[in-house]
Amino acid sequence: MSEIICAIVCIVLTIISLIISVMSFKEKGFLFNNAYIWASKQERETMNKKPHYRQTAVAFTMIAAVFFCMAMECILSTGWLWIVVGGICLILLVYAIKSSIKEI
Repeated sequence: MSEIICAIVCIVLTIISLIISVMSFKEKGFLFNNAYIWASKQERETMNKKPHYRQTAVAFTMIAAVFFCMAMECILSTGWLWIVVGGICLILLVYAIKSSIKEI
């Protein structure tokens, strides 16, 4: 029973992450990016938001993949899917650092 609850929670988080990702690819909705969040109102009006939306969209796509693999692991109990989750998390970490440095 706990595996099913875990899978349902992970699927819900996958769907939420995908919605945020699609909205970010369309450059609509709230911008989940520290550069935008911490910028002053004047900076927000003049900044080019396109790279920030793209960074957010790619990150949330990877987060959705992580939650989907976690849901599948909860259902299938294969063991090796945790390695895939770790790999995606590592790629996400490298992407976040690399894209943030590129931005500066």
